Amino acid sequence: MTDLDSYMASFDGEPGYLDWAAFGPLAPAVRTEVQADTELLGSGRRTSIQLVDDHERQARELVARLIGTDAAQVVLQPSTTYGLMHALYGIAGGLMLSRAEFPSLTVAATRASESFGSLHPQWVDPVDGFMTPDVVRSALTEDTRAVAVSLVDFRTGYRADLAALREVIGDRLLIVDAIQGFGMVQADYLAADVVCGHGYKWLRAGRGTGFAWFGERALERIAPVLSGFGGVDGGLPVDTVPAPAPSARAFAVSRVDTLAAGRLATALREIVDVGVANIESVLSERAADVMFFADRYDVPVITPRDPERRAGIVTLEPAPQDAAPLSASLVNHGLTVTTRGGRIRVSPHVGTGADTLRLFGDALAAFASARVW
Repeated sequence: MTDLDSYMASFDGEPGYLDWAAFGPLAPAVRTEVQADTELLGSGRRTSIQLVDDHERQARELVARLIGTDAAQVVLQPSTTYGLMHALYGIAGGLMLSRAEFPSLTVAATRASESFGSLHPQWVDPVDGFMTPDVVRSALTEDTRAVAVSLVDFRTGYRADLAALREVIGDRLLIVDAIQGFGMVQADYLAADVVCGHGYKWLRAGRGTGFAWFGERALERIAPVLSGFGGVDGGLPVDTVPAPAPSARAFAVSRVDTLAAGRLATALREIVDVGVANIESVLSERAADVMFFADRYDVPVITPRDPERRAGIVTLEPAPQDAAPLSASLVNHGLTVTTRGGRIRVSPHVGTGADTLRLFGDALAAFASARVW
């Protein structure tokens, strides 16, 4: 069992890392699991190979536990994008989504529309980039069959209210890209129909650790267009082509990468042991610490202040003339963040220590002292 203090202490990287929304350095437990699994697979023993193969079941059960569903509705994927493509390629009708969404959604929706002509993107341009229930309500049409949103917006850190969105859209499908919040904040995932995520950021599991949950309504309405031989029941379909499995397995192409599944299962087991509520509480404090320093040195923040409407991303939007000097000051103080389009995305984790926050404050202080008003 992993308690909160042990979990926080497991963040053993060098001070200055504030870019968890881009990539999560692998957890110690994950690194240990990788080494053990590679030794097992190197043995050539069938029992050892089967032990590693069992990570698929473990990972699916842990994802299902965090969502509050059954493991039969969870399928492992190489990434979030793969899961979203399975969902979008199988939809017929109007799909509402923001133009400002991460390309996993916008590109997949466009490609699906161009390839088959059955999906019709209904683009939304929220003024502040927030896909709120009011924005969705005002954009709904009779042709809308599904709505796709990010649980936590990668640009602004806005956290969607899944329960409120469900209330607004009624019986339509709700498809969620959960990579920036899964395991870090509590969410009503059962209000959605499809939830896709990946373990290489906040979960600290590395790449290749994607997953997708398809609820009953999704299984009924989304065709498994990209289903491969891994998407059937009964093992390898030699000399026959059976129908796709009636479960989420239908949305699989090939066999699962069991080493990746082991990394995901290890990372998720720590999350389950510690408790998402405990992680969310500390993460909220870390985000508030970042906001404190930004306010202290008059750097505008566009991330919502309400803890229920944000997670771990804090986005700064300095004046145009200040963006480059601020970015330079952060780099000069040994901090890793994401700078894009004049905005600076700062993403601490629960293990972000006082030393890193001190560096962040020093960087903002140095920037502020040289700023020309």
